[in-house]
Amino acid sequence: MRILYAIQGTGNGHLSRARDIIPILKRKADVDLLISGTQADIALPYPVKYRFEGMGFIFGKKGGVDLLQTYKDLNFKNLMNEINQLPVEDYDIVISDFEPVSSWACLLKNKPCIAFSHQSAVITKGTPQPKKKDLMGIALLKYYAPSTAQYSLHFARFTETMYTPVIRSEVRAMKISDHGHYTVYLPAYDDDVLMEQLSKFPNIKWEVFSKHNKKAIKKGNVQIWPINNEAFMKSMASSTGVLCGAGFETPAEALFMGKKLMVIPMKHQYEQKCNARTLEYMGIPVIKSLKDKHHAKIQHWLDKGKVLKVNFPDITEDIIDTIILKHYQPKSAPVRPIRENTRARLQTASI
Repeated sequence: MRILYAIQGTGNGHLSRARDIIPILKRKADVDLLISGTQADIALPYPVKYRFEGMGFIFGKKGGVDLLQTYKDLNFKNLMNEINQLPVEDYDIVISDFEPVSSWACLLKNKPCIAFSHQSAVITKGTPQPKKKDLMGIALLKYYAPSTAQYSLHFARFTETMYTPVIRSEVRAMKISDHGHYTVYLPAYDDDVLMEQLSKFPNIKWEVFSKHNKKAIKKGNVQIWPINNEAFMKSMASSTGVLCGAGFETPAEALFMGKKLMVIPMKHQYEQKCNARTLEYMGIPVIKSLKDKHHAKIQHWLDKGKVLKVNFPDITEDIIDTIILKHYQPKSAPVRPIRENTRARLQTASI
């Protein structure tokens, strides 16, 4: 059995999740990896067969996606060449984590494409939605990486076909403590803005992880580090709380670690608005920006914020087993071992 596992490379969340998914897939099939996008800081410890520019998003420095630069950087002719040259027909199963080249190649060649992603969850009926609809944002989530079947991940199980987050084994194994600092990951903000705003809370020790700097910088109570997966995990695991964007992996891991959480959804990013609405529904404080008018809410969170208790069981392999059992049509090669009682384990992650 041959599987193509295609991963979105814009941001770090998809690749972080893939580090846990890939070894499970490799135990069950011959797996080729595809990555598209150019703004990730995390490397995979596995050979990648296909590397494409794809159709990524460019982070700005004032709290959002830089739509103009994203448009300027999009090479549509190159994207179509990547889609046309990808031999999806050579694979028994194509799994896409919101990756557009593989998804569109499958659509154009009438090949099933299995979405195993968070994005397929956020616009599912039954999940909390922003009060103000964004038609362009909704269309982007629907058509950016089209699929024929969806196995969705979200902060909670709002439907029977939705599952709780994939928490990396290295995160599950972390020793949790509280050294009194707050960990910050806001990649859409410039370091100078973060230093200026966070320094207005002088009694708090902030550990900021930055996409914009390659060396450590310290100013007063604000320490800025370059992105490093191991250092970031250790900082979160030993923090009092986490201030981050309204992505998926970082908030999910903070919740799993039992940390106070506050999120700031990225501007011009409808998925993050959906995530923020869901987290707010669950009791997590959300602010629109780091501007002074939101400082009272930040201070209240620092002084009186509470930890939200969650249950994120380790069911990643059971989801993969379900995908294989349902979507693999064997021609000659037998399926590698599927664990027993898959259905029972999935049901333990109750809605």
